[in-house]
Amino acid sequence: MRPRRLDEVVGQTHLLGPGKILRRIADTGRVPSLILWGPPGTGKTTLARLLAEHTKSAFCVLSATSAGARELREVVEAARRRRSHEGRGTLLFVDEIHRFNKAQQDILLPHLEAGVCALVGATTENPSFEVNAALLSRVRVLQLRPIEVRDLVALLRRALTDEERGLGARKLEAEDGLLAAIAHTAQGDARRALGALELAVDLVPEGETRLTREVAQQAVGGRSLRYDKAGEEHYNVVSAFIKSMRASDADAAVYWLARMLEAGEDVDFVARRIVIFAAEDVGNAEPQALQVAVAAAQAAHQIGMPEAVLPLTQAALFLALAPKSNTALTAYANARKDVLRAGSLEVPLAVRNAVTPLMREAQYGVGYKYPHDFEGGVVPGNESYLPEALRGQRYAHPGPRGWEATAWERLQQLRTGTAAAEEPEPGE
Repeated sequence: MRPRRLDEVVGQTHLLGPGKILRRIADTGRVPSLILWGPPGTGKTTLARLLAEHTKSAFCVLSATSAGARELREVVEAARRRRSHEGRGTLLFVDEIHRFNKAQQDILLPHLEAGVCALVGATTENPSFEVNAALLSRVRVLQLRPIEVRDLVALLRRALTDEERGLGARKLEAEDGLLAAIAHTAQGDARRALGALELAVDLVPEGETRLTREVAQQAVGGRSLRYDKAGEEHYNVVSAFIKSMRASDADAAVYWLARMLEAGEDVDFVARRIVIFAAEDVGNAEPQALQVAVAAAQAAHQIGMPEAVLPLTQAALFLALAPKSNTALTAYANARKDVLRAGSLEVPLAVRNAVTPLMREAQYGVGYKYPHDFEGGVVPGNESYLPEALRGQRYAHPGPRGWEATAWERLQQLRTGTAAAEEPEPGE
């Protein structure tokens, strides 16, 4: 069921919709070097292959888990000959590109610069951390999203009715609600959704004409498929869970947690929501919140169901009862606006590290005040390390609750010289 044309690809409308970047690239007939970043089963390999076909480029595939420098050089040399002798471009697809070490990534640089081939790398990891800066500067990173339930339902329906490449020969019927339930268990992964559907069809006895919930239940590993036809209830329940913790309603938080887990929701999905909530809605009002959430997520992943309900419940109760602060969310959003608006402003000389004589001659580090030399480890006054153009800007506005409020009050008193140097204990 792999798509044969871009129009057959489901999902990724932010990249493939009319006027969007991948659609424009396909229309121009020339593929720039790209990195496709996204979860498994979201179409990274498929999109690379379709771009190669659409632009009539040779499609060469390497896996960074097994290919080395020799294979890279061989592919690049073949691309050079192809361009010289056939006048045809090459699209080099590197799966799991984050697995390449720096030296392997560097091999590609001069060939990308010279236009010998176009690179399309695929990765499930954040390229900012896993791909070196020199390669990143030569590619465009496109983020793929988990495929939405409605798109997965369309894909499953297509597979169920396609007699040439799909499962249409069985002539089975299935309600949209049942396909939506299967799609939910796939968590945005088209490969997983199709695999579950194929297994479910194989489990239908000969002579039967309908795919039943019981058979689908077996195919997805025993997970309960209690979702409504549109799949809306999945999002309603997780929204209720998060909003209950935010409102400090511990009883409701545990109820909605139980609703998700007993319906067969993916444990890792629930754990991720708990970790995000700890940073977004509790933050430094209770610094231990993130530790509790991460520990619960690790424990749940390690022990699995049904015992995973215990650390997840402990974390949900802790977060519901903790003081709340969304300073992490608002502070980053405020700073991001200036980063996008003002670009890469110069680092103030006072806080640059003078590691060479030339840097010292250029006044790096001049005027820097070492905080440990002052009472409480805080320089009195309104010392700012922001770029000159942003002096006086405030991004963090600590809330009035928990450790965050105590720490902020102490900091302000130290800056004005009116406080003792005692450190507030986290959690106070």
